[in-house]
Amino acid sequence: MSPVRYLLCASLLFGGTAHVVHAKTPGEVEVGQTVREAKMRGLNGPDRTLSAYRGKALLINVWASWCGPCRAEMGTLERLAWQEQSIPFAVIGISTDDHETAAKGYLRASNATLNHYIDKALELENMLGADRLPLTILLDAQGKVLGKHYGAREWDQPEAKAWIESRLRGRK
Repeated sequence: MSPVRYLLCASLLFGGTAHVVHAKTPGEVEVGQTVREAKMRGLNGPDRTLSAYRGKALLINVWASWCGPCRAEMGTLERLAWQEQSIPFAVIGISTDDHETAAKGYLRASNATLNHYIDKALELENMLGADRLPLTILLDAQGKVLGKHYGAREWDQPEAKAWIESRLRGRK
């Protein structure tokens, strides 16, 4: 866990605000670009490649078990994934935990049903631009980044669903 992410997460958890200028992470794929192939190690299911999700839009949530805002929004992502959508998409999680046991323990305790993976070599964290958490990225069916949202959100609520749908329909 980087000290910057820890301080940002702690600040947000205790009601503070963090105003940070976004500096690109090494190899970051920006909105409008297509993500590269990556192998993902399964935390609560089998290992997969990122390209295995092609053919359907994908919402990726980047989180860590130590991040309070990440934990706060996890249930809303679960509910969103099980709701019927006008434009179907899958939802997955990627943990940036340094220790797989911590991530797995959190998933067990939260009864997670979504597919979650761990990013041990910072490959996904850097490619997606996760310099602070939580980060949620929306990809189209071909893997093009349609939007990024930094910070916790109630993903099963109308405002967040409108953010997703507007990007999937090509309106920002």
